[in-house]
Amino acid sequence: MASKLVATAKLIPLARLVAAAQILMLARRHWHRLEPAERQRLIVLVRQTHGRPRNLSGSERLELARLIAKADPRMFAGLVAQRFSPVRLPGRVVRGPRRRA
Repeated sequence: MASKLVATAKLIPLARLVAAAQILMLARRHWHRLEPAERQRLIVLVRQTHGRPRNLSGSERLELARLIAKADPRMFAGLVAQRFSPVRLPGRVVRGPRRRA
């Protein structure tokens, strides 16, 4: 097992490994926006789908959507884009359009 890991690491350039680590660190921040019980429930719901949203009831789909929204995937995608962009990105690209109250 360890030898496979070492062999794989040799095939992937160091820059890609660092980039993957940065993405994982950003993902962790967004994952921890959820409470532990919410994270567990999200895992249960995703496993229950087996890749097919129709395997969830309407209320479960809404619950899943609420949990995902709380993790803020839009911000995650924007931060990843900003991290690897050679130029500074506008705030609306990173954080999305300004919300009006």
